[in-house]
Amino acid sequence: MKIAIITSGFLPVVDGVTVSGLYRLQKLSQWGHQVLLFCPDYSALAHIYPNWKDYTGEILPGVRVINLESTPFVDLDFERNVSRNSYQTLRQELEKFKPDIVHVDEPERLCVGFWRIPGIDYAKKAGIPCVGFFRTNFLEYLDDFAAFPIGGMTVALPDWAMAFVKFLFKKFLCWVYNAYDATLIHNTVIHQKLIEIGIKNTIYENLNGFDPDKFTPHLREEGFFKKNFGLSECDRKVKLVFLGRLTPDKGWNFTISAFPKAARYINPQDIALLIIGDGPMREEIASRLKSLLPHTHLLGRVSPERIPALLANSDIYVTTSEKENRALTIIEALASGLPILAPRAGGIPQDVRDGWNGFLFAPQDANDFANKLKTLVENPALRQEMGAKGRQYIEEYNSWDKTVQNLLAIWEKQIAKKAKAIAKFN
Repeated sequence: MKIAIITSGFLPVVDGVTVSGLYRLQKLSQWGHQVLLFCPDYSALAHIYPNWKDYTGEILPGVRVINLESTPFVDLDFERNVSRNSYQTLRQELEKFKPDIVHVDEPERLCVGFWRIPGIDYAKKAGIPCVGFFRTNFLEYLDDFAAFPIGGMTVALPDWAMAFVKFLFKKFLCWVYNAYDATLIHNTVIHQKLIEIGIKNTIYENLNGFDPDKFTPHLREEGFFKKNFGLSECDRKVKLVFLGRLTPDKGWNFTISAFPKAARYINPQDIALLIIGDGPMREEIASRLKSLLPHTHLLGRVSPERIPALLANSDIYVTTSEKENRALTIIEALASGLPILAPRAGGIPQDVRDGWNGFLFAPQDANDFANKLKTLVENPALRQEMGAKGRQYIEEYNSWDKTVQNLLAIWEKQIAKKAKAIAKFN
């Protein structure tokens, strides 16, 4: 099969969309498919990602990556989005490649860059299917960007204005996704929400996998943090690991405000906070949390190859993000044998069962967060039991082999459906 993939982001940026995208490409290459992937150009961020050239051109057998001219994305200094000028390049390369199907990750974000719904015009002209993949719940993120600076002050939108913005954004989402032959979604909770707002072509399927050979508790070793990071004291403490970008949408304002309450119940000397990732809130997180919890370590951007061992040598995976669709990091933490502490929000409850493989706390409830964190910190046997149940859950979860096969089956069905419709019309 010849597959064109247009995606809002790719490596060297590390997040759930980019990492899962790489796993998908590896399987498609292994199985002999031809893939042309379009993503933003990260050359302007070479000072942050000096290895950006490793992920452009012929990166795998049968897989070629084309970087499209890009611009900054919502003022994030580590992100890019495609530009309006790059759409002509996209069209020209599609004409030369002649794919059997066009697949678009996060089309709403790409649409903002291109000023048009990506891939649709070429697919219609070529008589092939074009599908969108709903990866990120941007509607939930609007609240994090409801305030903006004016004249040295931060001004927040009034409730009525934010309600109107959300109304318009829902209309925008429906306009974008209903233009595709199908909208793919891999979380049951978010799937229902998409139907409720008016997206009519949804297909739910498990499209998020994990690598059982990489993510395993067997990577745990004595003295891991002293050996690899020079943090000998961490090896003697209960290690809480956070993994993700350091931005407001990932719940960091709540984290910063909740830990002072948690510190009333937990001896700060008993725990170590390991924060993996980077972003504009890094300095604020460091100054606020280190003053309260002395063993707080911001490890910055860590390559995907090092994440499995970091997870396996931690004790509790923590996230306070309420906007997750289906978080790959939670799946990988469960596979590594860690109990999860997360809010009861977004798509998280699909994978985290409260009291079984982790705890779900009430969103924005610092007392609930603190009490459940205290329970996990003080009960190593409970952590071990929940970690084992997380592994049990993961054994029933799909590997990347299965989830990419699921995606291929959808593509094949859409290709056959389109061919049948064209034959009938002719």
